[in-house]
Amino acid sequence: MKAAVFLERDGILTVAEVLRGQPVTPLRLENFKVNESVKPLLQSMKDAGLVLLVATNQPAVSRGELPRNELDLMHRVLLHKLPVDDILLCASDDTSHPCYKPQPGLFLEAAFKWSLDLDRSFVISDKWQDAKAAHVAGCTSVMVRSPWVGKDHHDFIVENFAAAVKKVLQLHAAPASFCAMA
Repeated sequence: MKAAVFLERDGILTVAEVLRGQPVTPLRLENFKVNESVKPLLQSMKDAGLVLLVATNQPAVSRGELPRNELDLMHRVLLHKLPVDDILLCASDDTSHPCYKPQPGLFLEAAFKWSLDLDRSFVISDKWQDAKAAHVAGCTSVMVRSPWVGKDHHDFIVENFAAAVKKVLQLHAAPASFCAMA
């Protein structure tokens, strides 16, 4: 079974706009800004044998604020510009939906689709919902410090995306017994 890194889209792989202290999801392609500076870091994780998966909640689709074809265009741009393997989407507006993070449904779906060992997989995000979903699914969370990290369970909190990638690569390369002690 393979190991994966689940990546938060907005704020990690894209440049997120912040209004009134909250990140704002882009609703049009012209507002969707891929952070291409992360490309070499993503490639280093791929080179280490990790599957790179984007896991994203996009409830604006079900609310009718974000046309599905516009979201699909954004995701095609992301897949073209960054070396990620797949994008997993929850378009539900229902926060109790099994795929809506902090629920672990997207991670469980990916485990089936990609033959993943979730205990050997990681989540990189800057939002508490991803850390909680990681914890429930059995993944290791590596959180980039932000105002949205929250106070729930986190395995690791680091200063930036480069430090998150370094931590993931360090843990991925370590023997299982070492990871349990870290």
